[in-house]
Amino acid sequence: MVNQILKAPDGKPSDVERIKEESNYLRGTLKEVMLDRISAGIPDDDNRLMKHHGSYLQDDRDLRNERQKQKLEPAYQFMLRVRLPGGVASSDQWLVMDELAEKYGNGTLKLTTRETFQMHGILKWNMKSTIQGIHAALMDTIAACGDVNRNVMCASNPYQSEIHSEVYEWAQKLSNDLLPRTRAYHEIWLDEEKVAGTPEVEEVEPMYGPLYLPRKFKIGIAVPPSNDIDVFSQDLGFIAIVEEGQLIGFNVAIGGGMGMTHGDTATYPQLAKVIGFCKPNQLYDVAEKTITIQRDYGNRSVRKNARFKYTVDRLGLETVKNELENRLGWRLGEARPYHFDHNGDRYGWVKGVDNNWHLTLFIEGGRVADFDDYKLKTALREIAKIHTGEFRLTANQNVIIANVSSEQKKKINSLVEQYRLTEGKQYTALRRSSIACVALPTCGLAMAEAERYLPKLIDKIETIVDENGLRDKEITIRMTGCPNGCARHSLGEIGFIGKAPGKYNMYLGAAHDGSRLSKMYRENIGEEEILRELRDILPRYAKERQEGEHFGDFVIRAEIIKATTDGTNFHD
Repeated sequence: MVNQILKAPDGKPSDVERIKEESNYLRGTLKEVMLDRISAGIPDDDNRLMKHHGSYLQDDRDLRNERQKQKLEPAYQFMLRVRLPGGVASSDQWLVMDELAEKYGNGTLKLTTRETFQMHGILKWNMKSTIQGIHAALMDTIAACGDVNRNVMCASNPYQSEIHSEVYEWAQKLSNDLLPRTRAYHEIWLDEEKVAGTPEVEEVEPMYGPLYLPRKFKIGIAVPPSNDIDVFSQDLGFIAIVEEGQLIGFNVAIGGGMGMTHGDTATYPQLAKVIGFCKPNQLYDVAEKTITIQRDYGNRSVRKNARFKYTVDRLGLETVKNELENRLGWRLGEARPYHFDHNGDRYGWVKGVDNNWHLTLFIEGGRVADFDDYKLKTALREIAKIHTGEFRLTANQNVIIANVSSEQKKKINSLVEQYRLTEGKQYTALRRSSIACVALPTCGLAMAEAERYLPKLIDKIETIVDENGLRDKEITIRMTGCPNGCARHSLGEIGFIGKAPGKYNMYLGAAHDGSRLSKMYRENIGEEEILRELRDILPRYAKERQEGEHFGDFVIRAEIIKATTDGTNFHD
């Protein structure tokens, strides 16, 4: 008998629940509508299902008004996201993504904050060929979006190569084992023949069930002292515990998530909380049982309150922990000590413990493209042609050319110098610590610019930084075009959330290591007001900070902003 304390919220299921229920395990009418040449778009019900296949229908919002005047439908296009556990891709896979972006996309690749590739600008009639090209390179887009477990992240850690290899294998196993079991993806995109329904082959989802989860679910594995994946922003976070060079297990943290809704204080970002410790061979069991708790007790009526963080806060941390242990049939161990130093990347060449080299390159906004005076995409293509190691996509939208032998390092470094890829060393630490979501023109949720605007804003903030001797001081700065949190805005020491064209809510006070959320400092302000505020705060930080004090800690100590001690008081 189910404990009466544990129950999902009452209320009529949301429309998305109906769509999933009627979809025949995520099929809907996708196969048919993707063949329809009358429109470049698809119906809304199928677009909701499309997310589970790794894609969203979007339109070019720069062209929206003009097309309306011409009585044309929006310039529809699809965004496609790859499932890439741990962000690790071979050189051959990099070259395939480069080629597909040129052939079917807008010619660029976006490196996302979930350590994977994203392509934009794919027309409906090219979607199948694109997905088949990805599949041929031993990748897929299954569950890269949708109400399921998303791409499993893990630490990039180029300086801890042995531990990275082991943690990456766990991330890969989790990602594969937690996939939906429906064959819809294979039938629609890969031309797999549908097996006629008989009792012997009746399709089931043993973990997800026919309605899948109430909302998306995110898992990440961090390796201290680096919190580069922002483990506390995950629905389920694992913190690797290493003793005497050996991985002995993971601390388990539950209930994180960054999204919220403007003006709705019942929604808020939240940090995951550590509830115990598990051994490596218990990792999948913990993940699966945690997901089933969210499946059973998450909010299926109000989607903006449907993430696991709200389930944990509503039921109580101890209640959820007890339910998890009941489902496991064993108790978690006591959490082990750990320490995080930072949540950013470490740039330049680093020699790993295996004597191979790793080069971390700063990719502004995660956008891999050729610019007039900076042929980044071409350079990475040429490197991929000779590189025998792998590429690691980081949670901060950067790329690591990993596992480079000493012999190969000379060849790769020659290309790095030829294409001026390490000019990032000349950037301020502020710019190197920046993240921006895609926002306009392709994201339908964006209220303001992010990726296209943040570099220009940083140009102006850099003047203040330089005037105050802070050029080499790392300050995490993050910008999103809406409050959904794709760039983890609430974990930026300086954060901006789009409110309207040219207007942002400004946040301060997050921790440099990702362990504390920010709080709103100013609401609905434009560039002039942003710069005015920073001209006041940054000189104070330069003069009054204590030794080793990070910006997020300073603004709280100086009483410029009140500390957010929990997501539930984020709006206080």
